[in-house]
Amino acid sequence: MDSLEFKNRIDLGTLTNLVEKIKTEISKVVIGQDQMLEQILIAILTSGHVLIEGVPGVAKTLTAKLFSKAIDAKFSRIQFTPDLMPSDVIGTSIFNMSTSAFEFKKGPIFGDIILIDEINRAPAKTQAALFEVMEERQITVDGNTYLMEEPFVVLATQNPIEQEGTYSLPEAQLDRFIFKINVDYPSFDSEIQILENHNTLKNNFENKNFNSFISKNEILEARKLVQSIHIDKDLIKYLAQIVAKTRNNNSIYLGGSPRASINIMNTAKAYAAINGRDFVLPDDIKLMTYPVLRHRLILTPEKEMEGISVEKVIKQIIDSIKVPR
Repeated sequence: MDSLEFKNRIDLGTLTNLVEKIKTEISKVVIGQDQMLEQILIAILTSGHVLIEGVPGVAKTLTAKLFSKAIDAKFSRIQFTPDLMPSDVIGTSIFNMSTSAFEFKKGPIFGDIILIDEINRAPAKTQAALFEVMEERQITVDGNTYLMEEPFVVLATQNPIEQEGTYSLPEAQLDRFIFKINVDYPSFDSEIQILENHNTLKNNFENKNFNSFISKNEILEARKLVQSIHIDKDLIKYLAQIVAKTRNNNSIYLGGSPRASINIMNTAKAYAAINGRDFVLPDDIKLMTYPVLRHRLILTPEKEMEGISVEKVIKQIIDSIKVPR
């Protein structure tokens, strides 16, 4: 009896080759952070923004730079500080003496890949400047609207250890991030490889044979392919059940929003696509639920005092729902 051969209805060859090339090239420099690389890729393919949390020195900034180089994109870095003003981020209107008119000078937020370092160091007023641009991809200043060019992706970092001089991100802003990626220390073997690379390349590792090899148009075409990935109606219902249970759970004070449901669906499609499938599996939904929900759910004070983690509650919810066949 001949074995059944799986054949996609959508040609994903170009997309999977593109993804593999990015992962291969960046992983030559960023060692031992494969999950972070994959999840940033998924966010880019789904027009999402990413919150990256980790201690200093785990390649958060370097990774963002390399992604911008790989995609031939305009890279912009903003260092958030307590004295940063909204106009320092989005831009401001300046009076032009020669024309006797005000002209808008664009701020650093106008770019393709934006790295915001230590986003929780700026006060609420400056953080609020990101609300419109992250969700609607536009800036409104003095009654005029300025659209952002695609691909527009914000990669924001924060340090989970330092608390002095920091401001917690409001829930409305956290909800605008498609993922929260927790970056751990590399393994022992990975750290040895990092040291060997630095020793060999004499700290010139960032620019070593690393040139742009993917156009912005290729990324935009890949995004269209991701949207065409099939998800069964039963899986949509399964996904909705997971998020609905976060809103009716004794351990959770604030559950997931409809935006969270959409994010899980879109990232599950992207995960399926980069793995060469034109349809979503239940496991795709399960895997994407954690990075999509971990920054959106707020546990009750009682559960926080007990030391229960958000990840544990998410797992309990997933385990309590029957997987569709």
